Amino acid sequence: MHEFTYYTPTRVVFGKNTEQQTGALVKACKCRKVLIHFGGQSALRSGLVDRIKTSLQAEGLAFVTLGGVVPNPRLSLIREGIELARSEGVDFVLAVGGGSVIDSAKAIAYGAANEGDVWDYYMGKRKPDACLPVGCVVTIAAAGSEMSSSTVVTNEENGFKRSFKTDMARPAFAVMNPELTMSLPPFQTACGCVDILMHTMERYFGHGSNMDITDSIGEGLMRVVMHHAIVLRDDPANYDSRAEVMWAGSLSHNGLTGCGSDGGDWATHMIEHELSGMFDVAHGAGLSAIWGSWARHVLPLRPDRFALFAERVMGVAPAETETITGLRGIEAMERFFRSLRMPTSLKDLHLAPTDAQIAEMAEKALVGKTHIGSVKKLLPPDIIAIFAASR
Repeated sequence: MHEFTYYTPTRVVFGKNTEQQTGALVKACKCRKVLIHFGGQSALRSGLVDRIKTSLQAEGLAFVTLGGVVPNPRLSLIREGIELARSEGVDFVLAVGGGSVIDSAKAIAYGAANEGDVWDYYMGKRKPDACLPVGCVVTIAAAGSEMSSSTVVTNEENGFKRSFKTDMARPAFAVMNPELTMSLPPFQTACGCVDILMHTMERYFGHGSNMDITDSIGEGLMRVVMHHAIVLRDDPANYDSRAEVMWAGSLSHNGLTGCGSDGGDWATHMIEHELSGMFDVAHGAGLSAIWGSWARHVLPLRPDRFALFAERVMGVAPAETETITGLRGIEAMERFFRSLRMPTSLKDLHLAPTDAQIAEMAEKALVGKTHIGSVKKLLPPDIIAIFAASR
């Protein structure tokens, strides 16, 4: 068991019609002017943005808006948001959407509160001194960014997709109404469930030991998400399953499922970041396409852990060796991904990267790092092998 610090300052307001409390929650942060940041037209057509505006107006709060966030949020829009926030005197950034919107809002909050280029933080060139407070009205259960310290941004000029985290960017509050997720397309719901599972699995698989209680929480969370993902595949309007998945998304990425571990592996995420940075694939789909190849590549170093996962999460009967049990667990998870119509290879994503493109992604994954991963410290030949196996 490793030492750890568990810090989760986000106030969660969960349930039906909770978006009506947004104004009061912002006012409690002692802020006066809000940047409402959102994605596409659905937030407008559904009336959600108007309901939030009404809630802010009822508390005497001013606001400006900036829409247009896309999956794998773009640095160009973030820079636009920073200039808007500075020119309008914004002192609070409100994200209305899913992980991409929340990540974009966090980046704007960093940039508006500090001098210089916000991209420097993502490339490890310097650290911020401050961050505007951020709040969320969550419309997609997936990334868990509403309770995490992390933000991921894509620089479309050079194809780099990079993460950055400090506790300053943890949202002050997260408004979570499961009904807001019911209009999502099945593909987006499935991608979200994969992302939730992967946030837990990244922490579950590491180089060192875990805590029994943390293992149990992670294993239980994964089983619950898998069960309700199937329910939502067949019954997208099931409120109880929407609620279970939404809350699991927050718990999967607020640090709870990593307490006492070595921090987890995260190589699958780092590899997928390069994949979506180059080809702009949906994050959850990219993760499911890569994970099996990563798992088989590192299985020999932690057969005990993969066997535990197979038995406790996937319901696999113990085989004659831990390696065989672990392999069957990997195969069972891939079958689950396919049951959600999620890809388990690059071919399923309709991608056929060239050897040169794979080499470029492997090189980019290690910019500023000596290696990625903890189960096995992956170098370019390892990453290339994982990409090649995922074809």
